[in-house]
Amino acid sequence: MTDLSKYRPNVGLALFSEQGRVFVGRRLNSIGPHQWQMPQGGIDEGENVLDAAWRELEEEVGVPPKKAKVLEVLIDWLPYEFPPEVKKRLGGPYIGQKQRWCAFRFLGTDRDIRLDLHEPEFDAWRWARLNETPEMVVPFKRKVYLEMVQKFDRWTES
Repeated sequence: MTDLSKYRPNVGLALFSEQGRVFVGRRLNSIGPHQWQMPQGGIDEGENVLDAAWRELEEEVGVPPKKAKVLEVLIDWLPYEFPPEVKKRLGGPYIGQKQRWCAFRFLGTDRDIRLDLHEPEFDAWRWARLNETPEMVVPFKRKVYLEMVQKFDRWTES
C-alpha cells in the first residue's frame, strides 16, 4: 500500500468544452515530445480540493468560476513519483505528488482562455480528445492520466 504522506497534495483539472474535448497546455519553455498537459497545482495548507481547483483554473487558464461549472471531483488520490532529475531539481521532502482530479464544463468561448493573467505556465493551448492526453504528457505522469481518462470518459464527446 502506498504511503500517501510522502506525496505533495495536488489538484488536476479536466476542463471540457461543450464538444467534450479537454483543454491541454504546452509547458512554457519546454522541449521534447511530451510537453502537453492539463492544468494542475498544489493544494495550499488549509485549502480544500475544490477551492484549489478553482484557484488553479483561474491562475493557469484565466477561467473564472462564472465561466465553468463543476462536473465531478474524484474522491481518490492518484499518486505519481518524480524521476530522480526532477526530485533533485525540486528538492523538498516529497517523492512525488498525489492528485485529486476535478472535471469542469467550460461555459465560455475560446477568447475567454487567457494564459497571461498570472505567471504563465503554458505558452500554447488547444482542445484535445481526453484519450489522447496520456501520450501527450511526460511519461512519469502517464499512469495517473490513464486512470483519470477512465474515470472522466463520460464527459467526453459522444
